[in-house]
Amino acid sequence: MKLVVGLGNPGAQYAQTRHNVGWLVVDEVARRWGGTWRKDKDAEVAEIRLGAAPGVKVLLVKPQTFMNASGKAVVPRLSFFKLPPEALLVVQDDLDSPFGLMKFRLGGRHGGQNGVRDIIRLLGTEAFVRLKLGISRPPAGRDPADWVLSRWRDEERSTLEELVRLGAGAVERWATAGLGEAQQAFNSTDLRPRLEPAPESQPAPEPQPATPSRPQADAPVERPEV
Repeated sequence: MKLVVGLGNPGAQYAQTRHNVGWLVVDEVARRWGGTWRKDKDAEVAEIRLGAAPGVKVLLVKPQTFMNASGKAVVPRLSFFKLPPEALLVVQDDLDSPFGLMKFRLGGRHGGQNGVRDIIRLLGTEAFVRLKLGISRPPAGRDPADWVLSRWRDEERSTLEELVRLGAGAVERWATAGLGEAQQAFNSTDLRPRLEPAPESQPAPEPQPATPSRPQADAPVERPEV
C-alpha cells in the first residue's frame, strides 16, 4: 500500500491558489482511477488501485487541517496502516523552482514549505518522497505568504493544466514502478516557454552586373507632305 498526500488548504477561497497545486494533482489521479472522496476525520481520502489487476492499493489524502498542521492528517495514517516513511509521497508546491518545473526528491529539508515542515516534525524523519511542483518566487517586493495564496493568472492556465496532468502521471509511475523509474521519466519536466533563437544575420547579396537593355528598333521617320 502507498500513501499519496496532496498538500493544500481547505475552503473554496483557496481552491485555485498556488499553495493548493498538490490538491489539483491528487484530484486528477482520483478522477482517472475512479476514486471517490470521502471525509475521514481531519482529511478527505480516496482509495484507488493503480496499474494492472490486482494493482497497487493507494490511499489519496487531502489534509483538512490547513497547511501548517498537515502532519496531523498524515502521520497517524502511516502509523495506522503500519507503513514505512518510504511508502509516503507528498505532492507539494515549491517556491524555489520556476513555474513549470517538476521533480521528485527523497528526503532533504522542508525548504520553507510549512506542510512538509510539519510532516517532518511529527514523523521524526525526512526520509519520505516529495513531488515538487514549481510555482516560482514572487515578483520583487511581494510577500511570499501572499504569493502562495494568490490565484493563478489566466495566462498560466494552460501550463498549469499540463503540469497537473504530468504530475498525476508521475504519481502513478512512482506508485507502480518505484522512485528510480519515476525520477528518470519525470525529473526532466520543464514546461517553461522556450525562447526562439535570434535569426542569424544574412550577408547582403553581392551586386549583380546590370543586364543591358535590348535596343529598340528605330521608329519610322515621318516624311513631310509635298
